[in-house]
Amino acid sequence: MSPDAPPPAAGSALTAPRAPTVAGPVTVETVVKKSRFLAHLSPVTDVTHAESVITAVRKEHWDARHHCVAMIVGAERAMQRSSDDGEPSGTAGAPMLTTLQQSGLTDVVVVVTRWFGGTLLGTGGLVRAYSGAVSTALDAARILRRVRVQELTVDAPHAEAGRISAFLHAWVPDHGGTVLAPVYDDVAHLPVLVPPAHVPAFDAALAETTLGRATAVRGEVRVVERSD
Repeated sequence: MSPDAPPPAAGSALTAPRAPTVAGPVTVETVVKKSRFLAHLSPVTDVTHAESVITAVRKEHWDARHHCVAMIVGAERAMQRSSDDGEPSGTAGAPMLTTLQQSGLTDVVVVVTRWFGGTLLGTGGLVRAYSGAVSTALDAARILRRVRVQELTVDAPHAEAGRISAFLHAWVPDHGGTVLAPVYDDVAHLPVLVPPAHVPAFDAALAETTLGRATAVRGEVRVVERSD
């Protein structure tokens, strides 16, 4: 593995949500001059998890000549590693890592397993083959975005809950938010998640809908995952 890349300046998790990742494992195969390149792309929680993915791929494809690796892990994408695994230096792990870096993802590892097809690809050919295998896997992956949202709760009398709930279900999804499950006791508690940039507009629309009788109580700001 190459040395860890130096971490960028730290930022607040609330002001800078974690970079996106992939929603689940993806495996794709490409063939270049009879050499097979099997790219396994997987989300991971930390370096230990990434190492377990690498070990599992090596074990499953024990007959292959090379298992080249690139990973990016951490909220600030601070942990970055790559390995050529016997390929000429700089022809596999580094271009794979560059492709991951360009994707903007974190918490991800990719292992490209190669079975030699009998024809030497040369330095440029190897770089293109390994980076291309990663690009193909990224194209096949579903992406999970991390988004910052403000929790808001509208308390309403039961007689008004249906009308306000209809407003929430119409307005909130159209502005990148989520309507959560209501809670009922003496009044109806109607929680939603709204991107902070849209909170002033939400307040104004709620006031117009209810003639100023209802307001939203602020809760926590959180980061949620959404798939593309």
